Parts: sequence; C-alpha cells; structure tokens
Amino acid sequence: MKLHALRRTVVAASLAIAAPLLHAYPLDGYGDTGIRRLEGSRLANEGKVKDIKQLPGAMLPLKEVEPRLVGQTFDLPPTDPTLTREMEAVLTGSMDDYGLALLDLSDPAKPRYAEHRADHKQNVGSVGKLVVALAFFQALHDLHPEDVEARRRLLKTTVVTADGFSQSDHHTVRIFEPATNTLTRRAVRIGDKATLYEWLDWMLSPSSNSAAGMMMREAMLLRQYGKAYPPPEAEIQRFFKDTPRSELTALYDRTFNGPITQNGLDIEQLRQGSFFTAGGKSRVQGTGDSYGTARELMRYMLRVEQGRLVDLFSSTEIKRLIYVTERRIRYASSPVLADAAVYFKSGSLYECKPEAGFRCVPYAGNVKNYMNSATIVEWPAAERKVFYISTLVTNILRKNSAAEHQALATRLHKVIKADRP
Repeated sequence: MKLHALRRTVVAASLAIAAPLLHAYPLDGYGDTGIRRLEGSRLANEGKVKDIKQLPGAMLPLKEVEPRLVGQTFDLPPTDPTLTREMEAVLTGSMDDYGLALLDLSDPAKPRYAEHRADHKQNVGSVGKLVVALAFFQALHDLHPEDVEARRRLLKTTVVTADGFSQSDHHTVRIFEPATNTLTRRAVRIGDKATLYEWLDWMLSPSSNSAAGMMMREAMLLRQYGKAYPPPEAEIQRFFKDTPRSELTALYDRTFNGPITQNGLDIEQLRQGSFFTAGGKSRVQGTGDSYGTARELMRYMLRVEQGRLVDLFSSTEIKRLIYVTERRIRYASSPVLADAAVYFKSGSLYECKPEAGFRCVPYAGNVKNYMNSATIVEWPAAERKVFYISTLVTNILRKNSAAEHQALATRLHKVIKADRP
C-alpha cells in the first residue's frame, strides 16, 4: 500500500473509533427532557436493566447541576506564578506537546489561573461539538428570547428524522424504549427518529458524529426558518437541494461563527469550520478549518459556569448535557475523580506513517496524535470543596494519549487539592 493511501486509511480508522462509550445529563432528567436514555440509565443503576452502573460522582440530581458562578462576569485573571510552576512541574515529555489551562475556582472570590502554551491552536476534534451546542442554543434563544418554556417545549417535542446529514458514523448510541425496558446500542441509521433533546444528548454524550450532523442541520434550519421552524421534511430536502451553495455557506457562517463572537469569544481561537459527517459536507460547504486553543476553551467553560453562554437557561442545559453519568474515558477516567462530578467533552485525531519498530494503535499516532479536552471538576460532588476547570490541547506522539490524559488528570487534581484544607 502506498504511503498516502496508508495515511488515509489510518486517519479514517482513528475518526471511526475516536469516541468510546460515554454519556451525560443527570439521571432524574427523563421527565423534564424526554431523553429516553436517561430512564434506561436510571433503571440500570437500580439493577432493573442490564447496563453500566454509576460512579458516586455521577449521582447528582438536576437541581444540583447548574452554573456555580451566576452573577459574576470576570474574564480569565492574570496567571498565578505559584500555580503555574506547580502545573508545569507535573507535565512529562516535551513541554511543546502541551497546550494547557487551569482555573481554580475553589474560592470563587479569589480565582487562580495558570496556563502553558494556551494559545497553541490545532484541530480539537469532537470538542468542537461544544461550538455546535452554542450555535443551536443561540438560535433557540433568538427565536424565543423571553420564553424559556417555549424553548424547552421545542427541545422536548420536536422530532427529527435522520437523513443523509447523519451519515456516516461508527459511533453507537443508546436507544432505550421505556415501554418495554429494552436497550439497543447501534450507529444512527437514516430514518431514525428522536427529539432535539435526544439528538443533543447523543452528540455531546457518546459524541456521535451522526448526531452532530443532524444538530448542525437543525441549527441552520432554526436560523433560516425562525417562527416557521420546524419545516416539513419535504421542505427541508428542497431547501438544501435548491439553495445555492454560496447561500448555504453564508447561512453556515451566521449559524456557527456568529455566536462565537456574539458571546465574547475569539473566532481566531475557536471555530468549527465544517460538518462532522461526510453527508453534511457534501451538502453544505463550511467556512474553513476547525480549531481551538486551551485558553479559548477555558473562556467558553467559564462562561458556562457564569451563566453567560447565551443566557442562564442555555448555560445550564449545556452543563447538564456534558455531566458524565456513565462510563468515563480519557481525562475523566482518572480514579481520583470517581467521587467528583465531572463535566467533560473530549476529542481526538491521530495519523500514522510507516516507521521502523513502530506499530500504529489508537491515540498513539506518529504523524499527529491530537487529544483535546475541556473539563469542569467539582469534588466531592455534593460538597464542592474543590472546584476547577482544566482544558487540554495536546499532541504527544507515539504515546497512548488517552492514558497520558488520565495520568495528567490525577496529577492536576492533586495540585489543586494540595492548596486546599
């Protein structure tokens, strides 16, 4: 096999397996959201359905999962020299492999901030789905700026049918039927039906690219049709078929890039420039590269905690959608976080080429080995004696980055804890 063909094969494989099983949203949220998967997970924790049980930190109810800094509007404070030294001391390997930001909010009146190469920019993979969430919730807010209940009804009752925008993706989603207590795990298929809340859950929890493709479609439709949303299925197909590509790109720009700057973030440091699926890319040309930095991801997460990402309702829903309530992976899988509430989004991309003595395995590429994450930690979950945000943008070649991130999470947690009684 020629080298360029081998590289394409390996990159395709990396994308297909880049997001193992992981789910979010508080388990008592089924009644409020209609997300059927939550009911299956709740019953599994009671031993009534065969599935994964929860860690101690995953058991917070809805009322406990909300932004913690509402009313505060500070941006990132100046770097703290002591915290910066402590943070950099736990990094291993080449310091140029890391882009890292750490914000200790354990004493909200005296936040401490540290960063290392926090302006390093690279493709952050599935972390870019946070941008999709922002775009959708901004469009939803703009449609019903003063009516939160109208937004909630739209999320809970609007049923979306998967089409070509969802294809293709090997990531599986949980499809639970409460009437029969049956759980199915499989990839999204054309014709699958789910509510907007469920598509959001699938996009941000198991990180389904198919779900991201559908949510990006819906964000554009919401922006385009406004009060007439959702349009009939036939009109959706006509719109994307008959609208000139340049107009679709302009709509993409308004939908996904506009909310970045509208919410005080830097479009030069955080952008999702194209669809997550080949089907979406074939229908809508995006606006260029996708990228992020540790610093801008930190500013995104800080705004979530302040209730300032779009507004309080939107910030709360995004935080709940990334609250990990099932199997934890990568950074979030550190054993020291078992009794912590963890709010988490990660993404990866690796690429390999032939090299003597080297064997290509997932998350350990020798050409690129991107692993990225944005994480909020509240420890212990109910007490929040320790409360911090960490964001990572790394490229550690030839090492299992999933394991590296897990180990780094352990060390950073100890750094923060050491400074708190």
